[in-house]
Amino acid sequence: MREPTMPNAYPHAPLDAPAPSSEGLLEDLAAAGVTYSVATIDRAEHARDWWPPLIADVARGHVERWPGVVVRANSTDDVVATLRVASAHGVSVCPQGGRSGVGGGAVPSAGAIALDLTGLNCVVTLDETSSTVRVQAGVFGPDLEAATRARGFTVGHFPQSFDLATVGGWIACRGAGQYSNRYGKIEDLVRGLTVVTARGEVMHLGGHGPRQAVGPDLVALFVGSEGTLGVITEATLVMRALPSCERRAAFSFATFDEGMTACRTIVQRDARPAVLRLYDEVETKRNFEAEGCALIVLDEGEEPFVEATMAAVRAACAVAVPLDESMVAHWLDRRNDVSALAPLWERGLVVDTIEVAGPWSILEDLRARVTAALLAREGMLVASAHQSHAYLDGACLYFTFAGLPTSDVASFYRDAWDVAMEEVIALGGAISHHHGIGRNRARFVHSALGDAFDVVVALKAHLDPMNILNPGVLGLGGPAW
Repeated sequence: MREPTMPNAYPHAPLDAPAPSSEGLLEDLAAAGVTYSVATIDRAEHARDWWPPLIADVARGHVERWPGVVVRANSTDDVVATLRVASAHGVSVCPQGGRSGVGGGAVPSAGAIALDLTGLNCVVTLDETSSTVRVQAGVFGPDLEAATRARGFTVGHFPQSFDLATVGGWIACRGAGQYSNRYGKIEDLVRGLTVVTARGEVMHLGGHGPRQAVGPDLVALFVGSEGTLGVITEATLVMRALPSCERRAAFSFATFDEGMTACRTIVQRDARPAVLRLYDEVETKRNFEAEGCALIVLDEGEEPFVEATMAAVRAACAVAVPLDESMVAHWLDRRNDVSALAPLWERGLVVDTIEVAGPWSILEDLRARVTAALLAREGMLVASAHQSHAYLDGACLYFTFAGLPTSDVASFYRDAWDVAMEEVIALGGAISHHHGIGRNRARFVHSALGDAFDVVVALKAHLDPMNILNPGVLGLGGPAW
């Protein structure tokens, strides 16, 4: 079984762990036939995900929230049994996959059951006629892709965390792959789900075809729910035939606004290259050692469609300077490398990324206001942006900031997020495009959803009346952090 990979390791010195879950709860888990551990290192490892502030905690051997026990589920039945025991004892449960999320969504409450789902690691069936694959939630990206490619297909979902994340995590956080312009975000790929409720009831949702008009879309209810409404144990996803053709291009624009106009023109002419990424001057210099604002483009599929797409790209980029297409290869080689993150935090720098979305009409203003707000913070060293996913009506802006706090690290980090989210909400943008909410952004959800937040609260109360599923995440059922 593939093990999750974390950014750094705890020190060798013994960790000072509180007592594990009560004997009564452990006895009931044993009677239910599930596998569990109360070992100190297991509990410590399952107390974290890739949320950047936790990197510094791990380096000094600090665990803020110790789970009481780690349950390793190997089937939907194991999840059912675990949730029934948790409900009987009134103990919270934190569903976990690869724990690659960067917002604390897989960080359990103190004393919780950390429910490790990576044992649900089977690709169940591939339907080549219908072009779908049924897969358990604990399957990691490379294993799913290997199984589909062996039959001539691809799901086409390649997030930066591809090697680290599971299918269930993709769905729970409403993730996006780097080729999503071509293949779609995860919500575009899901056709059916198996979900276990807090009471231990199993629901099979969707899976009856590509579209239906049988009331509200209950599959969509759990896509992006981050373990707060139910535990996803299985999914049916659509596949596509492996591409037979690929083309690449790169351009340099004098300004980011010119590049954004080109990106908008491309997608609004119905050309959808798999990769269409525009970098500001700071990120162009950092990533490519080049001047201006770099745009890299990659498309794949059947040759006539790819050639038509690339022709539309070249026409929209007529005002730009063509660059060597080797820049695309440079990006491909380095796109998933996050090895620098842990050393920076361990040296005292505060580094993170903020991905948001909005309609084309606000994006240039949004970029300017968020970067200015970040750079105005005392101790901030850099704030930059790139456009990573484009649509007919808008796009995702992906900000990176780094600072050296002059005082409290936690306050500096929180303040950076506060000012960025304030600008996004004020301009009417979406506070997350694909990283989800977790604990980090939970305090902004009410403002982001407005009166509709009450609907989510009501759903939570109905599906999880004892509030045992990931309390605090999505701003539901408890303090975020």
